[in-house]
Amino acid sequence: QIQFADQKQEFNKRPTKIGRRSLSRSISQSSTDSYSSAASYTDSSDDETSPRDKQQKNSKGSSDFCVKNIKQAEFGRREIEIAEQEMPALMALRKRAQGEKPLSGAKIVGCTHITAQTAVLMETLGALGAQCRWAACNIYSTLNEVAAALAESGFPVFAWKGESEDDFWWCIDRCVNVEGWQPNMILDDGGDLTHWIYKKYPNMFKKIKGIVEESVTGVHRLYQLSKAGKLCVPAMNVNDSVTKQKFDNLYCCRESILDGLKRTTDMMFGGKQVVVCGYGEVGKGCCAALKAMGSIVYVTEIDPICALQACMDGFRLVKLNEVIRQVDIVITCTGNKNVVTREHLDRMKNSCIVCNMGHSNTEIDVASLRTPELTWERVRSQVDHVIWPDGKRIVLLAEGRLLNLSCSTVPTFVLSITATTQAITYLSVSSIQALALIELYNAPEGRYKQDVYLLPKKMDEYVASLHLPTFDAHLTELTDEQAKYLGLNKNGPFKPNYYR
Repeated sequence: QIQFADQKQEFNKRPTKIGRRSLSRSISQSSTDSYSSAASYTDSSDDETSPRDKQQKNSKGSSDFCVKNIKQAEFGRREIEIAEQEMPALMALRKRAQGEKPLSGAKIVGCTHITAQTAVLMETLGALGAQCRWAACNIYSTLNEVAAALAESGFPVFAWKGESEDDFWWCIDRCVNVEGWQPNMILDDGGDLTHWIYKKYPNMFKKIKGIVEESVTGVHRLYQLSKAGKLCVPAMNVNDSVTKQKFDNLYCCRESILDGLKRTTDMMFGGKQVVVCGYGEVGKGCCAALKAMGSIVYVTEIDPICALQACMDGFRLVKLNEVIRQVDIVITCTGNKNVVTREHLDRMKNSCIVCNMGHSNTEIDVASLRTPELTWERVRSQVDHVIWPDGKRIVLLAEGRLLNLSCSTVPTFVLSITATTQAITYLSVSSIQALALIELYNAPEGRYKQDVYLLPKKMDEYVASLHLPTFDAHLTELTDEQAKYLGLNKNGPFKPNYYR
């Protein structure tokens, strides 16, 4: 999660420009706070003007958006069209349900990674009758050309790659605080949008019917609100659906961890010593990939069940202090805070690579590195060398933010599964019961309390079934006798709601 903005913050106060390499486009506050000559480094195009200072309109004359460059829309459209080919289930849902417009009247405000895959989800929601306004949940993960394509299509999008923290909150506020439009549904990734509305515009919750949250960090924050009796509306926990956990968290990270590390460091994995902090689904995916590449992998874990799984999978379970001096790579996957502290950073070997695969940017104590005795050197996009007085340096990726979506991409097919799960929370499809947010959206008053709800396994199974034709996979069907013997419906669900 990003440090919450001061309530008295004025969004129009931005750093002063200093020529071509302008601090007004600094890619994060940690760059402007750096003590090296690279503090003003920016990693995008030649145009150094902040999107907030530009007057842009799409071809229809609308200016209700803020993106890097609306002229990139054609390139973004091509990326969206490519993504559609790898998102069969979402396209099937769009085709099946668009005639009945089940989202007519829905006003959805979203805060997610703005990628080609998200664009397919947004355009699906729009095709089904919803009005959408969108901001990015990560200052690095926006694809500028995709944001431009969405803006050209008429979606109010406020995001660009390399936002400052001030820009981040400004974009969220522009999505929410607009005259004549108020959201009645929230789609969040990380909880920042929900908390912004809660802190700044609490009266909006009187008309908001529900929240969909898809990240570990955001779900944790929802449960905290619920426990404190401060959750104002029902919320759906998409993160803990099996299809989200297994595909987006495990299989996606198993592939994207290598992609992110390769693009930023050009390293070879064979023989490298790696410590992965956390052996949840993300940690399992990272460990499997690195082990397969010949790395020596250690795991840290607080949960004895996950710890035992790590041992059974052939990994050495350690405390971080035990291996911090010898490892070549440190990867955090916990969603917690201060997992890697300044003490750990001080003890790391020269050229140790430090990165985070959790949604939250609090796992690595990056703030502790902003001291006068340390020098920051930007060596390439999203790669900083932090240099100690004795010449030792660590390689910090994405300034401790989410590695795969900040430094590389994630597999489209995997995001199809997650996006379909999110979309079904809005859709009423004839072959399944009304689920998740469509239920929240249409439910009579009082049916759902102000609490956090898990999605039913029927929905997980439906999402999975939509993707099987891609592999020419054929499900076996139970006979009546077999179904009776197991006590199951022939059409599912086949797993109980508590199954994970």
